[in-house]
Amino acid sequence: MEQKKSYRTAFIFVTILFFLWGFITVLVDSLIPRLREVFTLSYFQAGMVQFAFFGAYFLLSIPAGYILSKIGYKRGIILGLGTMALGCLLFYPAASYRVFGIFMLGYFTLAAGITILQVAANPYVTILGPEKTASSRLNLSQAFNSLGTAIAPALGALFILQDKVKTSAEIEALDTPAQESYLVAEAAAVQTPFLGIAAFIVIIALVFFFVKLPKVGDKEASNDYRKVLKNRNLILGAIGLFCYVGAEVALGSYMVNYFLSLDLAATVRETSFMRTIAEWILTTGVSASSDMAVVGVFVTFYWTGAMIGRFIGSYLTSIFNPAKILSIFAIGAIGMILISNFSVGLAAMWTIIAVGLFNSIMFPTIFSLALDGLGDDKAQGSGVLCTMIVGGAIIPPAYGYLTDSFNFNVALILVMACYAYIFYYAYSNKRRKVAAA
Repeated sequence: MEQKKSYRTAFIFVTILFFLWGFITVLVDSLIPRLREVFTLSYFQAGMVQFAFFGAYFLLSIPAGYILSKIGYKRGIILGLGTMALGCLLFYPAASYRVFGIFMLGYFTLAAGITILQVAANPYVTILGPEKTASSRLNLSQAFNSLGTAIAPALGALFILQDKVKTSAEIEALDTPAQESYLVAEAAAVQTPFLGIAAFIVIIALVFFFVKLPKVGDKEASNDYRKVLKNRNLILGAIGLFCYVGAEVALGSYMVNYFLSLDLAATVRETSFMRTIAEWILTTGVSASSDMAVVGVFVTFYWTGAMIGRFIGSYLTSIFNPAKILSIFAIGAIGMILISNFSVGLAAMWTIIAVGLFNSIMFPTIFSLALDGLGDDKAQGSGVLCTMIVGGAIIPPAYGYLTDSFNFNVALILVMACYAYIFYYAYSNKRRKVAAA
């Protein structure tokens, strides 16, 4: 009984971390359309912001696993939170001096801290109870991750995308006092939210300093990755995570731009129901708000769908074969993108938003299926899987390049290919389970 109580407390506190990094990861997406105007970036260059953010996973996941094996979960979590806070603080000088390179460094540092948390928290949740319910537990934790991602776009639209960003030519046309006033306001629009986030992260780190986490699993597990790299199911799952993260981030990062390309800001202002939703979130109303802010608030529903789906998925994967549920959700995502690609107006908007619902269970289900059967090598398996979150660094720039070269319709084919692979992994995993039985 005492052990179950200890597991429950640990589960609650670790789930707070899932919420935190979900919120911050998606808040980063809110900066992309703003940075694109501030620095006059192409879609491909804007996608490189995600390259810096998710590239940290590729470079640091395995080292993070090694560090955690030496210092333990608790110190590792505090280290990760401290690194995240430092990354947020770097946005202050970046915004003040409008230096894109410092923004990139800030993103990378922030992602380094999140990487440490990801490598620790995902396998930790899977071993806080029976292995047969690991997928259900991870889906529940990831549901709170999605709660953070659902809240972030609304706050991003409210605090980061609210005012219209001037072009370089418009700034040069201002007199010197007006230029200085504008640049100070621009810096504050980015600095204020991230200073607040940094303070919140420090508070969470102090909480974890006093929290006791139970020691589970084999703390003497080897750091030899050669064994896990021979596991076919793990490798296929790692590729699946690469595809999933890349597809989800590409859609989320460019969704505002996709909506603008469909001229949906005007549609929102002209449709009473849509206008009411936007006005409910935007304190200044849709008339005074920029087009980016007006359509940006609806990205909230993309991430809200993921949150709702994970709560539902936590139940479904506890009573049905998780691989079967994963295959159904992958087909659903492809279907929604196809409809959006051949639609216009609100139909195109709501179907692409609906992809978030089908995204919901993918990360936790792929992660838990890929770790299945690894035993004491789960920490090493987690390092491999988290490395493949680098998909968020590779696929969004490729998506942006296809948009620059062709259009959003062509770029969406790349995303559909990612979901097609996830269907393949789910189907092959289901067959593996049947063969094993």
